[in-house]
Amino acid sequence: HDEADDRSAQALTADLGGRDADLELRVALDELRTFQDFTLRHAIGQVPGVAEVASVGGFQRQYQVTVDPNKLRAYGVTLEEVISRIRDSNADVGGRVIELAGREYFVQGRGYIQDLGAIERTAVRARGPQGVPILVKDVGTVRFGPDIRRGVLEWNGEGEAVGGIVLVRYGENVLEVIGRVKRRIAELEPTLPSGAKVEVAYDRTGLIERSIETLKKALIEEAIVVALVVVVFLLHFRSALLPIISIPIAVALSFIPMVLLDIPATIMSLGGIAIAIGATVDAEIVMIEASHRKLAAAPPGADRDRLLADAAREVTPAIFFSLLVIAAAFLPVFALTGQAGRLFRPLACTKTFVMLSAALLSITLAPALRRLLLRGRIRSEARHPISRAIIRIYKPFVFVALRRPRSTVAIGLLAVLSAVPLALKLGHEFMPALDEGDVLYMPTTLPNLSIEEARRQLQIQDRILHSFPEVASVFGKAGRAETATDPAPLTMVETTVRLKPRESWRMVPRARWYSSWAPPFLARALRPIWPDRGRISPSELTALMNEATQIPGWTNAFTMPIKARVDMLSTGIRTPVGIKILGTDLAQIEKIGISLEGLLKPVPGTRSAFYERNQGGLYIDIVPIRDALARYGLTVGDVERTIEAAIGGAPIGVTIEGRNRFSINVRYPQELRNDLDRLRGVLVPVGATGAARAG
Repeated sequence: HDEADDRSAQALTADLGGRDADLELRVALDELRTFQDFTLRHAIGQVPGVAEVASVGGFQRQYQVTVDPNKLRAYGVTLEEVISRIRDSNADVGGRVIELAGREYFVQGRGYIQDLGAIERTAVRARGPQGVPILVKDVGTVRFGPDIRRGVLEWNGEGEAVGGIVLVRYGENVLEVIGRVKRRIAELEPTLPSGAKVEVAYDRTGLIERSIETLKKALIEEAIVVALVVVVFLLHFRSALLPIISIPIAVALSFIPMVLLDIPATIMSLGGIAIAIGATVDAEIVMIEASHRKLAAAPPGADRDRLLADAAREVTPAIFFSLLVIAAAFLPVFALTGQAGRLFRPLACTKTFVMLSAALLSITLAPALRRLLLRGRIRSEARHPISRAIIRIYKPFVFVALRRPRSTVAIGLLAVLSAVPLALKLGHEFMPALDEGDVLYMPTTLPNLSIEEARRQLQIQDRILHSFPEVASVFGKAGRAETATDPAPLTMVETTVRLKPRESWRMVPRARWYSSWAPPFLARALRPIWPDRGRISPSELTALMNEATQIPGWTNAFTMPIKARVDMLSTGIRTPVGIKILGTDLAQIEKIGISLEGLLKPVPGTRSAFYERNQGGLYIDIVPIRDALARYGLTVGDVERTIEAAIGGAPIGVTIEGRNRFSINVRYPQELRNDLDRLRGVLVPVGATGAARAG
């Protein structure tokens, strides 16, 4: 509600990159917000799977009635009369059916305010014997202005923008919903205001597709490696088809219980499938090798089916129960609760499903495939050159281990003990690290930040981040969006930094063992084997961003979009590590928190430390004097309603203009509300006479 807001709402140009000459014409922010709130938001909200579209940024247009208290006193009109008259002038009459000339008509009065003139011409009270009316324009001014803002949005350091945050319904396929939203946006492109365009600031499509690609890659790599192992060590190509066929079938069967138990295909559930593939591969190789041994040792003319059955009879029970044991080893994971349980339970489920599927296939499909594919010449290990070489190397160690078991156990214990000093120096974290491919920058500052200063600081931060060559786009938000799911204060910034593909990141020098002493000709020879340049790592990039965004008054925090949401749900803070201070004295808690902030900053490994202040906000306390109120026939409610409307600006109604909805606000002039001394002169109504009294 300040002059800077009013000027910004009417601005049609933006300073891009800090260069006065580099200006471009764009749609006003209030027009963009109107289009977002009443057209784009409803269109996207109808997409199946979308729960809500929360608007953020820009200016919400508002009818603002600024009442002059001196004119109210001159005409003998109270503020409550003005509010009541405007509210009564913005309503439709309930319809009813009447009969006219033998036909039925539906009668409905249409009285919604549609323009500024309708408010200006609203009569507050009749004056004089001729009944000359006192209109709203006689006691104040009416104009369009911006509603109070609780959040601001910035795009790429270029200036303010208007955005929408799409929330997906619980249990929906996020990838499909995002695809439907993007197709809907493409359909709406022709309806956008001239000069406006829609940019996708962040979505999880890339992360989901990379996760699926990881699973595909794991399946293909496992199939290729197993096939090569079988071909190299058994010299039988058709045997390699056994794991290539059975592994994908086992994975496909595991999706049936996932559907029945409503387990989504997330990163963790797909990770469980990838982990289980290794165990199923081992079981398949053992079965193939056992079958080869039986067939290779059989005399000519032996019953081939009986030999395969004997091999299966020997190893199938062991394979079946070994897979069950591995599956049972993950049962304790189901007892986990909280964040760990929500993350690891899908992994344990999918891993168990794959193991059970593989165990089922080992006694059903696998015997039929072996009978079909294990044909032709089968070589024994004694005639296999690679097997003979490996046996020759491995045999002495086996004999020593069997003849001297105590020495073997002692060597193993010494190997474990030698790793203890290294293990004590290793850092560890229970939750697995996930590289999402994007960065969430969440700096925090002290209370009492104005919306204009937040906008200015946000643009500076986004401009710095967008200057990095690895950054594709920067979507900065300060404050909250228009949704109950976002309670962020204005002092909290959430900037989503979308990064380019890793292949396009810059190359940086890497110190190698030869870097400090090798002459140029030797360095050139060693460089292909040990490269001395490599892509900048995500941690190095984050460190550079943290160094570049050191702005006085702000404390940085770098995380990732999904990780930040998980941390906030589990700990209530933006980062995984925090200290909770409990006590009964708020001032003492504040003192301890500020002291801890200074103590934690120098701790090794700490990027930033910040204590969220509980105190420091600015408040104006207006305490009613009950004895004085009684003398003038007033109640505390009379005073509070006047304070709410005159000082705070009370929304008294909403206009209906087609699909658009704009609020109506009544308040006193800004110069009166900006001066504490003048606040004491705010008029309150006295009794039923319409007179007024200064506070």
